[in-house]
Amino acid sequence: MPILNILRYPDPRLHKVAKPITVFDERLKQLAADMAETMYDAPGVGLAASQVDVHEQLVVIDTSEDNSQLRVFINPEIIWESEERKVYDEGCLSVPGVYDGVERPAEVKVRALDLDGKAFELHADGLLAVCIQHEMDHLKGKVFVEYLSPLKRNRIKTKMIKEEREMSKKANRR
Repeated sequence: MPILNILRYPDPRLHKVAKPITVFDERLKQLAADMAETMYDAPGVGLAASQVDVHEQLVVIDTSEDNSQLRVFINPEIIWESEERKVYDEGCLSVPGVYDGVERPAEVKVRALDLDGKAFELHADGLLAVCIQHEMDHLKGKVFVEYLSPLKRNRIKTKMIKEEREMSKKANRR
């Protein structure tokens, strides 16, 4: 299984809205497996297909300490969220090295499909709730830095562009 290339902010492809999945086949299962391997390799706790330039509503999440609880969400939708809100320090594989507080509902209930197209619902709180909301934002073309102030967002954008340039220079020297 190949490690997929993760798009880095401010790549405009991160702002594409993902399309619902209607075909449940081997290609989908392979994509989910490749995404999981990419997420674990990064290392991260969640990855949306949009982050690997596949604009379909597919998310993989594993918030366990030992990478033993992989969850796959296809066409996820939040059907309930708590009134209580919490601020969590979030990071993102598309914005490496950047962490900042984002306020979100403390609990959510999500409805989604599994890899066989079977519907399920899941109530989540804590890190899992944050992760679900964060990854679903990617499917809508939104990156977590968009919740931050314009000043912070611009600083992060400048930093990411500079890092990308430096990585390109190093690659060209080889």
